[in-house]
Amino acid sequence: MQPSLEKLRKFFRLEHDNGYQDRVVIGGFVKILDLWQAEARNEKVPEEIVQAVAACLRDYHDLTPEARAEALKKLWKQIQGQAGKAVSPEPRPSPQPRPEPGRADMHPGGRTSQTPIALNASLTVLNGIGPRYAMDLAKLGLHTLGDMLYYFPRRYDDYRQLKPIHRLFYGDEITVIGTIQSVTSRPVRGGASSITEAVINDGTGGLRLTWFNQPWLTNRLHVGDSISVSGKIDQYLGRLVMNSPDWEPVEVESLHTNRIVPIYPLTANVAQKWLRKRMNDVVSFYAPRLTDHLPESICTSAELINLKTALLQVHFPDDQESLRAARQRLAFDEIFFLQMGVLGQKRDWQTAAARVFEIPDDWLEARIHALPFTLTGAQARAVADIRKDLGSGKPMNRLLQGDVGSGKTVVAALAAAFVTNAGAQAAIMAPTGILAEQHYRNFLALLSSEGDKGQGMGDWLKDEQIRLLVSDTPEKEKAEIRAALASGEIKVVIGTHSLLEDPVAFAELQLAVIDEQHRFGVEQRAALRSKGTNPHLLVMTATPIPRSLALTVYGDLDLSVMDEMPPGRQEIETHILTLRERERAYSLIRSQVAAGYQAFVIYPLIEESEKSDLLAATAEQTQLQEEIFPNLKVGLLHGRMRPDEKDAVMLRFRNGEFHVLVSTTVVEVGVDIPNATVMLIEGANRFGLAQLHQLRGRVGRGAAQSYCLLIPAHEDAVENERLAAMAETNDGFVLAERDLEQRGPGEFLGTRQSGYAGLRMASLSDVRMIEKARLQAQLLFERDPDLQMPENQLLAEALRCFWSGSKGDVS
Repeated sequence: MQPSLEKLRKFFRLEHDNGYQDRVVIGGFVKILDLWQAEARNEKVPEEIVQAVAACLRDYHDLTPEARAEALKKLWKQIQGQAGKAVSPEPRPSPQPRPEPGRADMHPGGRTSQTPIALNASLTVLNGIGPRYAMDLAKLGLHTLGDMLYYFPRRYDDYRQLKPIHRLFYGDEITVIGTIQSVTSRPVRGGASSITEAVINDGTGGLRLTWFNQPWLTNRLHVGDSISVSGKIDQYLGRLVMNSPDWEPVEVESLHTNRIVPIYPLTANVAQKWLRKRMNDVVSFYAPRLTDHLPESICTSAELINLKTALLQVHFPDDQESLRAARQRLAFDEIFFLQMGVLGQKRDWQTAAARVFEIPDDWLEARIHALPFTLTGAQARAVADIRKDLGSGKPMNRLLQGDVGSGKTVVAALAAAFVTNAGAQAAIMAPTGILAEQHYRNFLALLSSEGDKGQGMGDWLKDEQIRLLVSDTPEKEKAEIRAALASGEIKVVIGTHSLLEDPVAFAELQLAVIDEQHRFGVEQRAALRSKGTNPHLLVMTATPIPRSLALTVYGDLDLSVMDEMPPGRQEIETHILTLRERERAYSLIRSQVAAGYQAFVIYPLIEESEKSDLLAATAEQTQLQEEIFPNLKVGLLHGRMRPDEKDAVMLRFRNGEFHVLVSTTVVEVGVDIPNATVMLIEGANRFGLAQLHQLRGRVGRGAAQSYCLLIPAHEDAVENERLAAMAETNDGFVLAERDLEQRGPGEFLGTRQSGYAGLRMASLSDVRMIEKARLQAQLLFERDPDLQMPENQLLAEALRCFWSGSKGDVS
């Protein structure tokens, strides 16, 4: 089993022993998530497992202990199943350390031709490290001396600025040093569990420490020893306590040197003091011998310290200011290398030639005038952007991002009309059959000659020139569509992954549109583009993207932002209800159905479990149908249904056969039911902001006033920050920024993970750092686009090394 999964197994076992209090890790499991995801991906843990762990641990703190137990049990069962084997209680050690990946290989500039050759040496060249210790260190990603330079501390104990116990306050997250006065362990729950308690004193006061189900601590904590404890200050019976703190013996030499001491991540059989000594030996000797890969001009312009100083100070800082400067430099390197990568991809894409499409003003005006509505300002700007791209002679590579209901489909349809008017073809790919079918109907309405278009123009497409190709399409019809695409008779095809199949060939594919682009991988996007010769590319997303991510993750794409709603679209009223107010929600649904409308009811789980207090879709659908809405028709939709079953349910709901649809989050993306006016979300605190906003966007798509009702899983969660943000604003861009702050970038990355998961110093929410790095990258491209100047040779080499294993999105 990979070390990251083994680490997870140990955390889960401790969590079980602690009664599922979410205190195994300081600040809760969510605090380890970013680091764990990076480690897991570096170890090639399947992405399905990484995403499953992320989804579980992000909202873990909001669950009750019983629900936490059930969530971890299900997650571990899923991990075992996807890993392809049951996991034994203790993994066997590998016969030798894994040679890849090392820490240095993953860090910008960690390997260049100027790197001292000795840094490639195995750790066994160090005194005190034999084959057994080398295997233990390999679990931390440490294989060579160079890896140690880039194995950064997880935190620091500042022995110069310690806070005395008598000045502690409830809620402080802090490190305290004291002398142990007593240690006791006692059984609880009839002997099924145990609590170990210790009291430390620093001369100003005492602090009680508590650990659950760790009785062995009585053999490791001794009265009179000095220890350092880190954790959150809680309160019990009016006294300050610290539950399940991270602790370690105080080294007298550290205490008396009055220094900032690094605390490194550890693994079994590796002690902090022992590792710190080896780190000091390697860093102090080799860091001063490194050659900086960043040109001096960039360091000066960006006000950065040099690499050797940064590495020395990040491991063993002289003071807080030196530590801040070191972290700034190393964070800059990470963002700068990402910026150079995406800007390089953009430049490579723009060096290719593409067919030019001239769009006459009178033709465009007539097309827009023929629409049954007026374009918003944002739609008009997006159309102008696309028109400019298509006339540039370079392949368009544009991201069209807009909030739910902002009208992206109309813009995509006009883009298709631009190329089909010149005799070329367009392909639109959606992630699901029902979304593809929805696009098909919209494109027929917007581009087909059927009906009165009001202009009498001769360039409208015929119905048979716009076709739908999905997995459910009959084989005979598929063969007809493939033949008509190859001959050029079909001008617009809308489909799912079926468009990527080998038999599908185009006469002249000039526009590829990819909807909900985060649902498709790099290879899938490249496969669709390969159906034509440098076709223009338009990717669309209904997930508003924070500015910082637009500059990094999507920095290779030109951006059109749809931040304006069509006129007449009313704001969705959003309310947080307590569990006792659920009947109010049911009353609203009844009244809306009586007025001719429909409702969604969303649950976080598919099936109910004995231990979970979360409502589940299958059981609740039965109760809603039989007890709450006996006179209404209640449908059921969930993720375990086959794609054709899901599509059939959604079609029945859209056609009015169901008044209420009970569902899990499978309705999150894109489905258009204009008649639905109520979105009731049960267990709402279980979802992230982006997900809640997407769910809310399934209603309010018609002219009628719509409502979103949020019911948390338990009363304590009524004050949940995310729910409050939902009630405050309908602006998806504001919510996206908050979601990035609260939960990190995972929700937005989708399949664009390469290079972003391994960030150890930089934050994708640090707009100032990102803008600084992007400016320096742009200036460098202007001065020396191919990095041919002598001062940029080492940087060019470092960039090639860093990106050699990555797949660009414009490949």
